Amino acid sequence: MIQVCSRCGTRWNVRDRQRVWCPRCNGTLLSPSAAPAPPSPSPSQWSARPTAPAVHPNGQGTQKATPRLPAGYRWIAVRPGSAPPARRRQRNLGPTPRYGAIPRWGLVERFDAAASEQHIHPRSGPSIAALRTTLVATIAALGLAAFVHIVRYALLIINREVLLNPVVAWAATWFGIVISVAALFLLFASFVLLTNWLIARRSLAFKHVGRQEHRPLWALRAGCLVPLANLAWAPVFVLELASVEDKLDRLRRPIAVWWTVWVLSTAVSLFAIATSFPSDAQGIADNTVTTIVAYLIATATMVLMGKVLMAFERRPVEKPAKRWVIVADESSADSGVPVEAQGRNPAA
Repeated sequence: MIQVCSRCGTRWNVRDRQRVWCPRCNGTLLSPSAAPAPPSPSPSQWSARPTAPAVHPNGQGTQKATPRLPAGYRWIAVRPGSAPPARRRQRNLGPTPRYGAIPRWGLVERFDAAASEQHIHPRSGPSIAALRTTLVATIAALGLAAFVHIVRYALLIINREVLLNPVVAWAATWFGIVISVAALFLLFASFVLLTNWLIARRSLAFKHVGRQEHRPLWALRAGCLVPLANLAWAPVFVLELASVEDKLDRLRRPIAVWWTVWVLSTAVSLFAIATSFPSDAQGIADNTVTTIVAYLIATATMVLMGKVLMAFERRPVEKPAKRWVIVADESSADSGVPVEAQGRNPAA
């Protein structure tokens, strides 16, 4: 028993069981017939036109005859090639989401743990503004004291030939003493603030690198505030701080220059104090010159100390001293192995 597909025209031998769908194109199978169906016309026959006009049975005119299809056949337009794939149903995506307010899941600010810890635990040392103000005041006081002693030495030269006014002599003497005492107090205040800054900076630096401060607090204070002992220990503490912050290569020379000038200033100051007791005019004049030199070297020492301080404060402890950048790897270019095969297009 033969069934013909109404879509593709394929003849199927269904034997003794009637079928409905065509196995090839899923078209509808026509009703079975015992006799074999005539072959489907070829494309050339479909487009063929009659060469002679057909005569009407009553002989009253002519008309074009069109080819007739067998019973059970119909014309269906089918594109060439295999049957088109079945359309996939679009799955239901659900209702469109609606928000009663603007979503905030993309506008959340997150802060690093280091920044939050810095806000929670403020710096315990003195502020940089207080340090700068104290250092500037100390440098000004030392410079003014040196200038007053220069004026005093000039008055001593004048006093050799002309007797000075007692008011001028009294003002020159006492003004020099007052400015020297003020410079001494400011110098002590600078040492205290610098010691507190050094302790706080070392604490932050050791905490940042994950190490524990190996110097006790009393040793740091004694090594920075005790006279003559601070000449040996205070620069060592500063060098250790520069090593922890990875700045030793850049600050070794400024610290060494400051240390040398500080030792020289201490030696000249001790010599000026030791020679400040003569009563003759020449001895007083020599001591005045020594005091002028001591004040000038002390001023230079404080200036160098301020430069070392600013070198540390120019970069915070949390900011690394090294900056890593991306460098092109030239090993692949020198290896000689081609990245892509020649004659082939690169993958998209």
